[in-house]
Amino acid sequence: MNSKLQIKNVILADKDLASGLYQYIMTLSEGSKARLFYSQKPVWRLTGVTRMLNVPCPLCRKDYYCNCFEKNIAHFNQQIIEKDLIPEPTNS
Repeated sequence: MNSKLQIKNVILADKDLASGLYQYIMTLSEGSKARLFYSQKPVWRLTGVTRMLNVPCPLCRKDYYCNCFEKNIAHFNQQIIEKDLIPEPTNS
């Protein structure tokens, strides 16, 4: 596991119940932020991660868009599941 990519917190930013799409803002322990995109249909899953440009990337140190967070989507998903940071929504 990459120690630079430890999730500090996750908050809900937006949701579209009709399409089953959810957007969360994730803050990492070193201060960088990213958007997490989840889809509820057909099953609840993480579909994408996009780094927000508030600080340079903690991995490659680029100050513009890179794919480092997208390449580590499995690492983020594992942390979210292990720490139960995002509960799966109910179908009500």
